Amino acid sequence: MARLDIGNLMSEARNDRTKDMDRMSVQELLAVMNEEDGKVAEAVGRELPAIEQAIGLAVKALRAGGHIFYLGAGTSGRIGVMDAVECAPTFGCTDEFQAILAGGEGAFVKAREGAEDDEEAAVSDLKQHGVAGRDLVIGIAASGRTPYTIAALRYARSIGCSTVAIANNKGSELGREADVAIEAMTGPEVLTGSTRLKAASAQKMICNMISTITMQQMGKTYENLMVDMRPTNEKLYDRAGRIVTEATGCKPEQAEEALVQCGYHTKTAIVMLLCGLNAAEANRRLSQAGGVVVRACRAQAASDGGK
Repeated sequence: MARLDIGNLMSEARNDRTKDMDRMSVQELLAVMNEEDGKVAEAVGRELPAIEQAIGLAVKALRAGGHIFYLGAGTSGRIGVMDAVECAPTFGCTDEFQAILAGGEGAFVKAREGAEDDEEAAVSDLKQHGVAGRDLVIGIAASGRTPYTIAALRYARSIGCSTVAIANNKGSELGREADVAIEAMTGPEVLTGSTRLKAASAQKMICNMISTITMQQMGKTYENLMVDMRPTNEKLYDRAGRIVTEATGCKPEQAEEALVQCGYHTKTAIVMLLCGLNAAEANRRLSQAGGVVVRACRAQAASDGGK
């Protein structure tokens, strides 16, 4: 198999600030790493227009009944997994965001670096997950040259999927396979080629933006509160109560009573209290409003005004 030529990539270059790394003190290294990490947000900031386009594709996919798949190998793949698995508890969704990791779930806790070269596995993994034309596939690879991820995007495009590339080198091969290329140039790593550092931090920030703002666009927030959050432990039950209290200005005991009546569906409790409705009617209003709290409350206000 032909070897990839990645030596000329910016993400593989040596960082002049740490060429004496083996002789630098802990204090010196901490200062340099902190300063280098400060460049990550700037690199992501330069990609905001492309990230906005990616969010547009994500919203379009969900509204069409599709899914959003993060896909990658090694650290990049794990970044996708971390973001996808948090969407369910944060936004009360089921399988809207999913992640495919080269080498399977076991590769999350134990590196399987050879998996990133398996192009056939990439296609097989997409098929196994039932990826279809209405879905969005987001490939993540710091180098932008990972065979597994490139093959996945190529196949996804061939079946009609929208595609997004997240890479850390400009003009990447991965980017050329995508409808939208997000290429955050984070520069040489403190430890040469260790893209689990700045490159991965940028990837995490970008995935955070895509998932959070997509869910906001889908009505999963009210003000800056995660009102579709489903409590599954004591901490989250407490958070649900505080969210309802913050959203409505009610007393904690009123929030608790409303939550009990609606089966701890935070969004429903908020509409109940804001609109003076019982659980069933609040739930009906929410359904009519596409799950958006503001729309449900406006509809109720309009209904009251017409009486």
